[in-house]
Amino acid sequence: MDWITLLRSLQSDFIKRLTSGCLLHCETEGQYSELTIISGERLKALRAFCWQMAEKYKRVLPVRDVFISYLKGKLGEEVVKERLAGFITEVDYEKRFGGDGNIDFTLTSDPSIGIEVKSRHGSIDRVRWSVSSEEVEKNAVVVCILIQEDVSEAQSEYHLFLAGFLPTRMIKLKTGKISFGIDQLLYGGGLWCYLEQVQTSINNSRQQPPIYKYLPKQETPPQPTNNQLIKSSSQPNIENYLHYRDEDLNLLSARLGDESFEKGEYTNAIASYNQALKVNSSDTDLYYKRGLAHYQIGDYVTAIADYSQAIQMNLHDAKSYNKRGLALYQIGRLEEAINDYTQAIRINPNVAVAYKNRAEARSHIGDNQGAIEDYTQAIKINPDYADTYKNRGIARYLLGTQPGFTQAIKINPQDAVAYKNRGNARSDLGDFEGAVEDYTQAIQINSNYPDAYYNRGNARSDLGDFEGAIADYTQTIQINSNYADAYYNRGNIYLEMGDKQRAIEDFQKAADIYRQEGKLEALKDTKNKILDLKIEESLDILNF
Repeated sequence: MDWITLLRSLQSDFIKRLTSGCLLHCETEGQYSELTIISGERLKALRAFCWQMAEKYKRVLPVRDVFISYLKGKLGEEVVKERLAGFITEVDYEKRFGGDGNIDFTLTSDPSIGIEVKSRHGSIDRVRWSVSSEEVEKNAVVVCILIQEDVSEAQSEYHLFLAGFLPTRMIKLKTGKISFGIDQLLYGGGLWCYLEQVQTSINNSRQQPPIYKYLPKQETPPQPTNNQLIKSSSQPNIENYLHYRDEDLNLLSARLGDESFEKGEYTNAIASYNQALKVNSSDTDLYYKRGLAHYQIGDYVTAIADYSQAIQMNLHDAKSYNKRGLALYQIGRLEEAINDYTQAIRINPNVAVAYKNRAEARSHIGDNQGAIEDYTQAIKINPDYADTYKNRGIARYLLGTQPGFTQAIKINPQDAVAYKNRGNARSDLGDFEGAVEDYTQAIQINSNYPDAYYNRGNARSDLGDFEGAIADYTQTIQINSNYADAYYNRGNIYLEMGDKQRAIEDFQKAADIYRQEGKLEALKDTKNKILDLKIEESLDILNF
């Protein structure tokens, strides 16, 4: 299991505990805590600073709006500072409004590694954080804070949750903004370790230790055998072996790389494999191993390059095809991943994991029949493959081979509600393309079905089809002008496309309807979005 999968699994558990209130709470600075409580003198000091900023900019923006925006941001910064302590820079409360350069913290030992903090208030099923392309470019991670209480002048205590973090290398954004929910974040407990890995990786890339240096002439020691060299390589000091032949140095570096990999020290492993490849650049296995190390630290693009080099040197390297498929899968290049798994299976048709991996990729692109066939083959090869039983069940459910929605459709092929419900089930399981098909079928049966248009808009949004999503939300609103969630979600799409004015208009319409319907949590969340956007617009004018 790679570290991203592990942190996502821990995040799922954290979200469940967040709902029930069973959270890790540690008040010791520098130690991890899911919950942070700010009150008393500490909160008083934050308020005083925020009022100063509000007074400073009262000629440009409403005083209360500036105060709340600043307090929201500073509460989040306090959480990160308490958790990471001396590992990061002190909070600078003298930074001018909007003038922090889109970086909230840097590592104490390396100012080039930036950390951006995003704070939001809202319910966990609706709250979303957003970052701009400039913030992604300037920071190594985005840390997201969830504020339990509505931020106001009178609140005496705040309960703040470290909702999670995202490495910016995982965010694919060239222009505009992107938003994400709590289920898309990685578990916050891995933040410190990830920053340490980033720091180590950067340090290694800046300064590679030299293999050769001048030594006084001395008597040449007896040459050890290869077996003796391997036994003594547990001492990680390459300089002790400077007099060995190039092939011995290659063997030593490779061995050190293997040992580092086994310990989970992946950046050290990469450094050792780099040294080994300097001596012998034709070693296919070294490229494969270095690719494994790059994969473990989340550098999938570089891992793909290493696996490709190994494949170029050996076109029958099934394991490199399989691993390259995994890396391609991680960055969303699913068709290419399937091609690599297929090639691995052609070379060696008796490896269960290759069928399992291809099944998962096929399921994600909506090829559920192909996924079932692959899961079945994986189980034939390895009956103990527990995960495949679960996943094959999911694929069958998506196809409707289990009783339920499909049975209702068979009884009445004109049942638009059954198609809509099966679309919901597919969407919940991540089969957005299949969901779009079902919603479309429901709409063909009933062209005035607002829920079908709205849900299809959501699925198209998840597929990145923003124009299609906007069209569906617009149609929903034409059928039902009081469909608040359609305005809200269309506003999110406009925001991601960089059209702030249209986003504000949609959020305002949604807020008006939420107010009329008495949906207070949704109203607070929407009002906060409007406030943030208006402040951003004012700052753009000031900075211009």
